Amino acid sequence: MSRTPIVVIPGRFSASASALRYRAVVTARALSDAVLRAGGEPVTVHPWAPDGSVTPDQVADRLRFADAVLLPGGGDLSPERYGQQVEHDAVYDVDHEQDAFDLAVAEWALRAGVPLLAVCRGTQVVNVLRGGDLRQHMDDPHRHVVHEVTVDAGSRLADAVGTSVTASCYHHQALERLGDGLHVVARAEDGTPEAIELDGHDGWFLGVQWHPEDTADSDPVQLAVFRGLVEAARS
Repeated sequence: MSRTPIVVIPGRFSASASALRYRAVVTARALSDAVLRAGGEPVTVHPWAPDGSVTPDQVADRLRFADAVLLPGGGDLSPERYGQQVEHDAVYDVDHEQDAFDLAVAEWALRAGVPLLAVCRGTQVVNVLRGGDLRQHMDDPHRHVVHEVTVDAGSRLADAVGTSVTASCYHHQALERLGDGLHVVARAEDGTPEAIELDGHDGWFLGVQWHPEDTADSDPVQLAVFRGLVEAARS
């Protein structure tokens, strides 16, 4: 591929944005910056799933131009998506249209072999898509937490960042039961899963629970996560 790879980022619904008069569809600037620094062209797409319903085929019709997908962080998935009711008042910003779109995007990307990097909520989306579930609220949430994460040698993640990485985390939920084919390739000291990969998948997939974009502008190790996605898109 001679042109710059296009990396699609599903937008996030926002109740307000200081530069706009109304509700907004947004992407974190740090995330777009990281894709650009890694050599990709970030493109935010509108999460369109009227009445909370959209199929992977409908997503495919809209995203055929994508060379890769970055599924970003955001609010919580509805527990209904993994067969539970809301069990904790810490569950926040549930949006059924956002859930439906993210799940369909992830299903399409994995099915079509489009390189997919999932970050924080994005990782949880993939786990739920594959039949896994989530811990709705951690006893000790990883919010505004920077800690060391141990990475399995021989994993795709280790190829990019090595076997230990300093992770900037902001999440109050965690992967519980793993979805089909997923396995944990990195954990925090308290045992919380921090990254997943997918067995037997012909395409490129990596899910990280932390936010590598937080320090990708100054830390080449974190930028390497995005470079891995862009290089997969090139090939």
